[in-house]
Amino acid sequence: MKNNYNEPSIINEYIKYPKVRLIDVLGKQLGVYSSTEALNIATEQGLDLVVVSHKSEPPVCKIIDYGKYKFTQEKKAKEAKKKQHQTAVKEVKMRYKIENHDYQVRINQALRFLKSGDKVKITVIFRGREIQHFNLAIDLLKKISEDLKEISQIQQNPTKDGKNITMILSPYRK
Repeated sequence: MKNNYNEPSIINEYIKYPKVRLIDVLGKQLGVYSSTEALNIATEQGLDLVVVSHKSEPPVCKIIDYGKYKFTQEKKAKEAKKKQHQTAVKEVKMRYKIENHDYQVRINQALRFLKSGDKVKITVIFRGREIQHFNLAIDLLKKISEDLKEISQIQQNPTKDGKNITMILSPYRK
């Protein structure tokens, strides 16, 4: 019913078209009327006249209860929004010289993010001349991907980004 551009619908006396194609409450076409005649028919029934399609010739108007129509549209939009899950990219940072306990903490963080349906960007940070050992960071990222392979897949392979090396993991779809 509503146009695709999220514009507010044109209703009742705001309809300025000389002729409109009229559709009743049940969806039956009544024919082509002038805007004032169509508005009179709608007000006799105690309902509103709403432009459904302004691009056709003549524009199509429907007789409906606009308040109820708007309420149901908002309710549908709210339900659709509830069912959506916005995937966020969460980041886990570490150095390439990481102790076992710290490594487990980072793995658990990534695991928690992946289980909630978010993508995980794993960043290995270098300081100073440590960048010479980027092959150790690649090995660390491969180890992480191996540890998380049951729940995730590699979306972006390890890439060098300045003094960092990053890899993005995404959860498997259900």
